Amino acid sequence: MIKSSKQHLIEHGISPTIQRLAIMDYLMNFRTHPTVSDIYMSLLPQIPTLSKTTVNNTLKLFVDQKLVKHIDIDERNARFDGVLETHAHFRCKKCGLILDIPLLEIQDFFSKGPDFTIDEAYVNVKGLCNKCLNSTN
Repeated sequence: MIKSSKQHLIEHGISPTIQRLAIMDYLMNFRTHPTVSDIYMSLLPQIPTLSKTTVNNTLKLFVDQKLVKHIDIDERNARFDGVLETHAHFRCKKCGLILDIPLLEIQDFFSKGPDFTIDEAYVNVKGLCNKCLNSTN
């Protein structure tokens, strides 16, 4: 069953304001690993009173409450990911495209319960996407 944005927020002890719901909806519906600016510019037409500070503070709250992950694959911009399942990220060094990569073997390793606990794991790879690779040849 797919949870609504409101259910996600309430389950994590977050009051579901209009701004928080809109930001959570965005993250649940767009798997683009957005920046604060991406989210702000996308939501501004629907919420003219929205500020970048509100988006930034909301994302910090979501990360603190483990509702969203902050990913550091882009050296210039903080990016956010609403997909909490274990996965890696690929970033094209030419066009900046970021894609999710499933990590089934790592998920199996984590689920077997090694002799230590793992709270977080990040795997980031960089290269050229097919489109950029083909455009350089």
